[in-house]
Amino acid sequence: MHRILRLLARPVTYTRWLHLLIPIAFVAIWLFIDMDHLWVLALVVLPLGLIPAVRLEEGIQAQLLLTPGERGRSDASIAVAPSATWRDRWRTVLWLEARLVLSGVVMAGTVWAPALSVDLVTRGLGNRPTVFGRLDAGLPSGWWLIPLAVVPLLVMAVCLVLAGDLITFLARTLLGPSATERLTALEERTELLLERNRIAREIHDSIGHALTVAVVQAGAARAAGDPAFTDRALAAIEETGRAALEDLERVLLVLRETGLPASQRPTLLEADRLIESARGSGAEVDAEFSGPLEQVPGPVSREGYRILQEALTNVLRHSGPVPVRIRMAVLSGRLEMDVTNPLTGAAPGGKGGSGLRGMRERAALLGGEADTGAHEGEWRVRVRLPLDSLI
Repeated sequence: MHRILRLLARPVTYTRWLHLLIPIAFVAIWLFIDMDHLWVLALVVLPLGLIPAVRLEEGIQAQLLLTPGERGRSDASIAVAPSATWRDRWRTVLWLEARLVLSGVVMAGTVWAPALSVDLVTRGLGNRPTVFGRLDAGLPSGWWLIPLAVVPLLVMAVCLVLAGDLITFLARTLLGPSATERLTALEERTELLLERNRIAREIHDSIGHALTVAVVQAGAARAAGDPAFTDRALAAIEETGRAALEDLERVLLVLRETGLPASQRPTLLEADRLIESARGSGAEVDAEFSGPLEQVPGPVSREGYRILQEALTNVLRHSGPVPVRIRMAVLSGRLEMDVTNPLTGAAPGGKGGSGLRGMRERAALLGGEADTGAHEGEWRVRVRLPLDSLI
């Protein structure tokens, strides 16, 4: 009883009740047309379920009244979409028939249970029942009939809760997402997660690089005690900060869903900016490029830029302003990149570093590979990217 009372206190119990009573309007219209052949209404409803838009309308109504907490969610248990297959159409037909039958049962209980309670009270007071006239002949009068008037109301309350749960179960079963819709929703969530990971990598690579350069420059300027070197360091910090703000604005535009085209993100054609930034931090950079970089596909060029950026960031962060050798070549069908530097300190995070992991993830998305690790006293980043890959 306590559970029933708790369920009766839920607002959704009454929205489900309203959902069950809506088809009664169609029943009333049909009774006005043909009172003797109510069963024909079930045949009339059948072709309606074959109309694709009916599933959309029923889904909106069911989601709004049966599961209002799921409204607008991508993982809602009731689909809001027109029928795409014949299976969806026949499921809609079954839903309409089941809803019609269950609505008739609920209507009968909603009307007759209170009427029976009224008649029991009337008979208990010694008067003739107005609805169920047979109670006058079947039951003696007496005050003890008055407490029994509560029983039909309790039965109606229990039936109301159970009918609401049943119609919700049927809606989830018959109007729930099809296998194709579930697969589409899964792909959308996967794309969203990939986009979030890409944005996280963009922030880590661009902002992390700028902060590393700024920290190295500031430390070197303080240690040098040379006003001229300090001026150059401050200029490099200013330039790096501006570049970082541009990168941050690109990422924020993506987060704001402004439709920023991928073509506006930096590519390997702007690699000189990274090299000059590293040189401004005191590193001796020996860079050699071969092959037509301008012919590298956009996705490969953009991800290659970020990989090079992370590689230089790791050099400055873990080894300081040391000599760096960059070799990049556009060969037949692939882009090769090698970044090496003396291993003067600890390895840059091993295989667990988020930056190194980001480089490997970027390469893997393009169907390539990125190897990082110590090699003959040096730290080497070796990247191979196929030129016919797409993100």
